[in-house]
Amino acid sequence: MSKHETPGVDGTEPEIGAVEPTPASSAVETAATDAERGAITEVVLDDLGGMSLSDAIDATLVSFDEGGLVSGTVVKIDSDEVLLDIGFKSEGVIPSKELSIRNDVNPGEVVTLGEELEALVLQKEDKDGRLILSKKRAQYERAWGTIERVKDEEGVVSGPVIEVVKGGLILDIGLRGFLPASLVDLRRVRDLQQFVGRTIECKIIELDKNRNNVVLSRRAYLEETQREQRDEFLENLKPGEVRQGVVSSVVNFGAFVDLGGMDGLVHVSELSWQHVDYPSSVVQVGDEVKVKVLDVDVPRERISLSLKATQQDPWQEFATSHEVGELVYGRVTKLVPFGAFVQVGDGIEGLVHISEMAVHHVEAPEQVVTPGEELWVKIIDIDIDRRRISLSIKQAAEGGVVAAEYKDQFGEHAYDEHGNYIGPGFAEGGEAAAETGASTEGSGPGDAAVEAVALAPAVDEHATEGSVAEG
Repeated sequence: MSKHETPGVDGTEPEIGAVEPTPASSAVETAATDAERGAITEVVLDDLGGMSLSDAIDATLVSFDEGGLVSGTVVKIDSDEVLLDIGFKSEGVIPSKELSIRNDVNPGEVVTLGEELEALVLQKEDKDGRLILSKKRAQYERAWGTIERVKDEEGVVSGPVIEVVKGGLILDIGLRGFLPASLVDLRRVRDLQQFVGRTIECKIIELDKNRNNVVLSRRAYLEETQREQRDEFLENLKPGEVRQGVVSSVVNFGAFVDLGGMDGLVHVSELSWQHVDYPSSVVQVGDEVKVKVLDVDVPRERISLSLKATQQDPWQEFATSHEVGELVYGRVTKLVPFGAFVQVGDGIEGLVHISEMAVHHVEAPEQVVTPGEELWVKIIDIDIDRRRISLSIKQAAEGGVVAAEYKDQFGEHAYDEHGNYIGPGFAEGGEAAAETGASTEGSGPGDAAVEAVALAPAVDEHATEGSVAEG
């Protein structure tokens, strides 16, 4: 061996051309070998502390009970279910109906792969040995506590409208909240479908966890937020004022009119001077109307309005334009035991007492007239204070002066010197279009019922009994 050659570490001669290890590289190799031996030792050593392997595996799994909440990751989405990894020996199954409080949802629209979510354990093991979970019920449990707190604090909840049901709307507020139709707005809403998809704020007015019942009110929220404006509006609104408004809704008992700040009610009795059976026959939603303020109840926030008060009273108009003794033409509207009501103007009715129906004794009104029959009557009394008009059929047969509205057709000029009708509608050479007894002094129709083309009356054979007024 030459003076430049160094023996190997094990005392053997190194091969010619071999690189001899340095002291440093030998130390690294020794350390690596020791580490490998240690790792092997850790694997083969029994470090379970007497626990069986199956028990050790179970110890790594999460523990839960039915009704408990678990968290996991979405690992699979099918058309009818979602698989959730919660760290159990098998994935949990969330049926599609348990994904959302909305009905008939697509699982892919509710969750995404890899999403972390919370679920409630419905069943540890179904007939197929699967773990059944519910996302919507976990959401419900969390939401219920929040909603109870919000109600206690008189706060507000918000959520999208997801469904229109009988009587109102369903909101998603973590659970299904019911919003009655009457509480959707400050005024009643006819088309609830317009709210679907909109996120709205509501107050909670009723909670019952046992019945899973949550009742909401958007109107209460709007009233609260607009209270200051409403108070100012009510303070400035005075009875007797006439305001322009728009009909916002029509109900059986009247119509609501939006005055630009609040709604006021026009009761059915204040819609028209005439009798109204159906408010919709007078006004429609969207109509612009002029109304008079009758009353303002600030504490109750109620406004009473009148539509007819802005219109001319037809009764007053009739009373001031007619006199006792005038003849008017009318239609029998109703029979009563003591006489008959006759309409003599637009919305104006007078009573013909049974004693004024004929010159002979009358046992019952139907012996003389029938509903719908048209005839001449004489005004024998006008009671302005009581808004009553007394009429007479038998006195109309005696003749008299026709009311102003009939003078063009039945005035003095409409009769010849013999009392024959020659006015409008008279047919020369044929049957007279109008037959009436008349005074040359302009007394007008007598005991004969008028038949005129312009008025198209029916012949009243009862009224023709008696003498014709002399001409």
